[in-house]
Amino acid sequence: MNTFDESQPRGVRDLFQDASDPTRRVTIMLAAFEGWNDAGEAASDALRFVGRYLGSEKISTIDADEFYDFQFTRPLIKRNAAGQRRIKWPTTKISRASVPNSNIDLILVHGVEPSYKWRAYTAELVASAKELKVDCIVLVGALLADVPHSRPIPVTVTSDDDLVRESLDVEPSTYEGPIGIVGVLAEVGLLADIPTLSLWAAVPHYVGQSPSPKAQLALLNRLEELLQVSLETQLLSEESEAWERGVDELATEDPEVAAYVRQLEEAKDTVDLPEASGESIAREFERYLKKRRREQ
Repeated sequence: MNTFDESQPRGVRDLFQDASDPTRRVTIMLAAFEGWNDAGEAASDALRFVGRYLGSEKISTIDADEFYDFQFTRPLIKRNAAGQRRIKWPTTKISRASVPNSNIDLILVHGVEPSYKWRAYTAELVASAKELKVDCIVLVGALLADVPHSRPIPVTVTSDDDLVRESLDVEPSTYEGPIGIVGVLAEVGLLADIPTLSLWAAVPHYVGQSPSPKAQLALLNRLEELLQVSLETQLLSEESEAWERGVDELATEDPEVAAYVRQLEEAKDTVDLPEASGESIAREFERYLKKRRREQ
């Protein structure tokens, strides 16, 4: 098991460190769902990035017929590598990957938010988590919010699990209102005694269409901290910068949009002032040092 400086943020695997068995594998389920929980497709794109980067392999799927309304979530017809037309049905894919030079195994769950039987659907996922000996569930989502595109994308980490909150120094969610499948799976996971936490990126609502590379990058950076792993995100960083420049150009063409963005920037800067020289700078500096070490 890798060792980390005590000044670094504690990661998810710290919850399961066992001094008597430092070689113990830690299995984390990472889940994201297309649809209502996935503004700009930032969450599902982040999960796909992790799967591609780590070379994940599919181990199972959840039967689509029982959970989807195909008039709402329609199947697609596409050509395969051999040039043959085949129907691609909406489904939930479960894959496995191991993090190099780490004791972490990931179970990646990526699917479309189901139409029916959410309790049965989440129960099936949690049963799979139990069968695969998952130690923790990390749920990834993205929502539309009143945030400016020109500032760092906020990523909120919450948990209703006492152990997770105390160990990782995160807050319980205070949200009340309609929820998506991510919220249901969070509760079902806790009821099954699996430590569970949620990551939510706030996507600027005035540019909420996909892709949203800046929000995707923010989620991946937060996952790096929580999982204490390194992901090669340089290309995505360049795409994020290009996206921001493109939105800047669009905003300058519309005075009303430009004025609204300035209003959001002022509000965001005012909120961030108290911590401008504290934890946020330390966190960004630590991320910079990690990337420098990887490049050397």
